[in-house]
Amino acid sequence: MRRAAQALAALLIALGCSSARAHLQTTGMGPVYDGLMHFLTSPEDLVSALALALLAGLRGVAHGRRAVFVLPAAWLVGCLGGLNAAASVTGALGTAFALLVLGALVVTDVKLSVSALSVLAALLGLVHGYFNGSGMGVSVASIAAALGVAAAVFVLVVLVAAFVTTLRAQWARIAVRVGGSWIAASGLLMLGWSVRAALA
Repeated sequence: MRRAAQALAALLIALGCSSARAHLQTTGMGPVYDGLMHFLTSPEDLVSALALALLAGLRGVAHGRRAVFVLPAAWLVGCLGGLNAAASVTGALGTAFALLVLGALVVTDVKLSVSALSVLAALLGLVHGYFNGSGMGVSVASIAAALGVAAAVFVLVVLVAAFVTTLRAQWARIAVRVGGSWIAASGLLMLGWSVRAALA
């Protein structure tokens, strides 16, 4: 009798659960804010965009301006392109590699051309955007959520790249590069965990 009561309680709890939505946290403020919150609560997206913004800011105004427009636009295109795809996850290995490479570029303060930075921003935006959009399905709400994600990327890149561009003191630029080392270290740590999980 006790087991039957427990099974009935479990069934009632399961039936009372709200529906699950792939990728998006429901804020109750509409799909644009849902997309914005998804970006802010996804470390793999947030840190990757932050690393690119730091790199663009270190390189100067022209690079910063290009990143401000290329990364959010590519993210939006990738997100819209992924709306019709089945739900998928980026995988820790790909994210770890991206963080490692972007962090290393910030640490070494690589002298990338504007064109090279644009290509890097476009690739980053398309890949992350595609995985953000996959599984959401084509709907007006999904398109609005994609716009929210792109807006969040735009604001982050504008603020970070503009701030880093204004830094003139050598110690301040070194501090930005130290931040890049933390990003690279995070990628290296994730890479180690991924390899360990694969071998286990």
